[in-house]
Amino acid sequence: MKNPADDFIAPPCSEEITILYQDEHLLLINKPSGLLSLSGKHPANLDSVHHRLVKDFPGCSLVHRLDLGTSGIMLIALNKTINALLCKQFSERNVLKRYTALLAGTVNQEHGRISAAIAKDKPNFPMMKICELEGKPAHSLFEVIGNETLSIATDCSLQVDSLQGVSLLEAVNLDSPDNRNELALTRVELTPETGRTHQLRIHCQYMGHPIIGCDLYGTQATYQLAQRLMLHATRLEFDHPISGVRIHGYSPCPF
Repeated sequence: MKNPADDFIAPPCSEEITILYQDEHLLLINKPSGLLSLSGKHPANLDSVHHRLVKDFPGCSLVHRLDLGTSGIMLIALNKTINALLCKQFSERNVLKRYTALLAGTVNQEHGRISAAIAKDKPNFPMMKICELEGKPAHSLFEVIGNETLSIATDCSLQVDSLQGVSLLEAVNLDSPDNRNELALTRVELTPETGRTHQLRIHCQYMGHPIIGCDLYGTQATYQLAQRLMLHATRLEFDHPISGVRIHGYSPCPF
């Protein structure tokens, strides 16, 4: 059976990769939103983090990946030995990852833990689903950074009203119905305790506050609120595989 992903073509990404830290063993880089981590099977999906970096760093390899729409910090090994040592830290959960996201609506809890098992949603590939029977355990921490609003023109709201019969205001759980041009958003810090596919995106949807700009887990309305997925890998902490010094990587959030 043909895999639907084989027909997907990522839009061109003109943004450059930024090197945040470099030594003879590894790189910390900032991946732009819209760039694949690894090249896809389709010939049009050759451009990727690995494809770009391997030209200047032969033998480099990815220790982990970020989704196409996610921007932020990534760890790159410059040889196989370093890759194995870093991957061991990931498998032993010695690596701390933190993300910044903009969520639809107002999250009333200041912080919390989301525990919901995640499984493949085979009929709707590449989507995942919450399923306690078939899924693998998945846990994410969240902490509210602040509340924000997004101004929407009236004609824009009316345009979205016609999509799937759901109004933009209803889709994002607007908290101030008297001002129908102001949409409530919540900026949060997310910390995945496990590393399931699409974990943060589906967990935010599960708690009732999808990530703005997410094409898979949310509504058409929340997807259209931004030109990109509003999810950024901000911090990455790990032990340097040679020196043992704790590395605190940081990539400022661009939104």
